[in-house]
Amino acid sequence: MSDDAAKILLGDTAISATEQQRGIFRRRRKDRQLHAPPPFTHCENCGARLHGHWCAQCGQPAVDYRRSFRHVIVDLLESFLNWDSKFFTTIGLLVTRPWRLTNAFLAGQRVRYLHPARLYLLASITFFFAATYAIKSVHINPLNLSAKDRTEIRNELQAENVPSEVLAAVDQAFGSVPVSSKKRAALEEILKNKDLPQATRDSIQYRLEHGDPPEDARTKLEDAMKNMPPEARSKLEETLKKHEGGVIFDDGNPQKKDKIDNWLEKRAHEKFGTHGSNIQLFLVTLMSNLPYMMLACIPLFALVLKILYVRRRIFYIDHLVYAFHIHSFAFLMIMLNVLITIGLNRAIPGVFAGLVIAALWTTFAVQIFLSIRRVYRQGWFFSVFKFFLGGIAYLTVLLVALAITFLITLATP
Repeated sequence: MSDDAAKILLGDTAISATEQQRGIFRRRRKDRQLHAPPPFTHCENCGARLHGHWCAQCGQPAVDYRRSFRHVIVDLLESFLNWDSKFFTTIGLLVTRPWRLTNAFLAGQRVRYLHPARLYLLASITFFFAATYAIKSVHINPLNLSAKDRTEIRNELQAENVPSEVLAAVDQAFGSVPVSSKKRAALEEILKNKDLPQATRDSIQYRLEHGDPPEDARTKLEDAMKNMPPEARSKLEETLKKHEGGVIFDDGNPQKKDKIDNWLEKRAHEKFGTHGSNIQLFLVTLMSNLPYMMLACIPLFALVLKILYVRRRIFYIDHLVYAFHIHSFAFLMIMLNVLITIGLNRAIPGVFAGLVIAALWTTFAVQIFLSIRRVYRQGWFFSVFKFFLGGIAYLTVLLVALAITFLITLATP
């Protein structure tokens, strides 16, 4: 057989096999279509007659989930991609023109964007999760004594004739760790400020020369205090209060304390620990309570807007929609600005970074002002006046709510 004849035969065989395979696929597709369940004629939820994919009575889609897993996955992907498109459209407008979201929602254009309440919950969860993570990642070392303070404390302990092993433990706790290169560069940059107070300058110079206390300095010192005589321990506590500061409710005159002061002091010692050793845990707990506080403040913010624009006869729900949008914008922009601020300070610290950071936060405030003006459609004078008046009123609400949340966190076990 010649080579040309062999090629023709092989080609015909390949074409024949391909056509047979296609025929098999066509037959299988026809079989699936024949055995597929008939389309719904009535809604499975309310029984109303269907005139399309969605029920006109209850809104449930006419989807049959009792079919192959492949079709279910396709439906899920389609729903996810639609939501994804809606999500990015909403976030894009929220960052650039937050007032467009409110105006579009109030005008009835709601299919293309996320619901205001859902958008707020998403932004709030992300914001407070990031804030809690930042607090946990920051090491709070309450022991920050100068060389003079350390020397004075050691001399007082030595005058009390404490055991030598106790002095050795205190010396170990008062040791120092060299400042890292990144921290050294940041401190040297701060020293270039000519307006820096002399006390702060001396403190930074001491840190650069002698280093910082070790991370476990507080733990080592508290372990050493357990083995001290009562007199030496009380002396050390008094000296720490005097030189280190911290949250202290003692005003030096216990006779004047009432029940509230005693309760605050007791709860503060339990929550903050000795000289603030547990303050990081308290801040994390407080941060976990703040989302509930902010969610409760949303209707109050809408109420402030209702009072400011009472003559406009705007429905309260319209103010509530704007409140959700502007809080979502605030959460998102604060996170972005903080991340950009951290990045700029690490990459190019100096005047240029400061100018960029100032421009970012100024833009943030300007966007909030423009959102008020373009949502409520007032002139510049009334917009500026109500912007500051409403801001002061809502800031007062936030401070009161924050104080209540702080007391609740302090009171709960």
